[in-house]
Amino acid sequence: MTGGDADGWAGMDHWDWNDHEDVRRRLDAGADPERWGAGGSRPLHRAAVFGSPEVVAELARRVADVDALEDGATALWEAVVAGRSENARALAAAGADPGWIGYGDWTPGRLSLAGPEPHLFPLAEDQPRLTEAERAVAEEGRRLIAALGDIYYDGLGLACVAGIDAEEAIRRLEATPADAELTAELLEDPYAYDPDETLRIIGVTTVPGGCVVTQPWGYGPSMPGVHTRLSAGTVSYGLYANPKSGNQGSIHRDGVCEGWDLHPGGGPDAEEGPADVLFSYVYCYQAVAYSLAYAGLRPTDARAVIGPPDHWVELPDRDYWAT
Repeated sequence: MTGGDADGWAGMDHWDWNDHEDVRRRLDAGADPERWGAGGSRPLHRAAVFGSPEVVAELARRVADVDALEDGATALWEAVVAGRSENARALAAAGADPGWIGYGDWTPGRLSLAGPEPHLFPLAEDQPRLTEAERAVAEEGRRLIAALGDIYYDGLGLACVAGIDAEEAIRRLEATPADAELTAELLEDPYAYDPDETLRIIGVTTVPGGCVVTQPWGYGPSMPGVHTRLSAGTVSYGLYANPKSGNQGSIHRDGVCEGWDLHPGGGPDAEEGPADVLFSYVYCYQAVAYSLAYAGLRPTDARAVIGPPDHWVELPDRDYWAT
């Protein structure tokens, strides 16, 4: 993504906000410290998320208001949400306010207490800390993200189902054992097959809190007809890590779709309430962990996601886009 010529930031991409010398040269040549590209974007917000502390400090010195808003948030808020602690420190040193009230009535300072560096900012004695319930959300998030590790999940499909085990999921789906030889060949090279030939082959694994239906190569588990059956009397969160358009989430509860084309791991939204803002922050950039945690699942490793699952099964031939 690049900015336009008029503001002096032409050709800038994500990584260029780390180049202090280039950013300073542009600013000295007349680049606008208050505007980047179209749509009201701000250079300081870009640098807060993608840049270096030196670039953040340079821009912070040149703007009229270090706490100016973009999409309803300050640059400090964006740095905290993105986990850019050094940038957050640079902004605070430049006068940015950790007590600014942001999404869901959270402040950057209080939200950071649930992050990887809970002592990021000094908080006054009268400022509220995390409640016990909020601390539990943060601690479980850190545990789950660490348990999953650094997994490759592009192209993955998941259904994360609360309260039922693998055997009950298989019963609800009326699935049968998959052909062992075909499954072995598929695991060797899933993209050697036409996707339509393999969408009905899925893995199912029991985990603490429920079960996971997985397909490392496709969107099979995220099809609506799968979730309407799995979510009877419970909740199911679906994920398809679309290589072309990014992570796509869905929520089904008791057979009814409550949300579609969601963005798990995308960070807090201005319309979310306090609990949802915290949850979205804890699992920011962690789409798989977000999906598992939404359904209350607590796996101890990544096996249920990337395999080998407890069972390889094949779904019956039916229209899974008709709910």
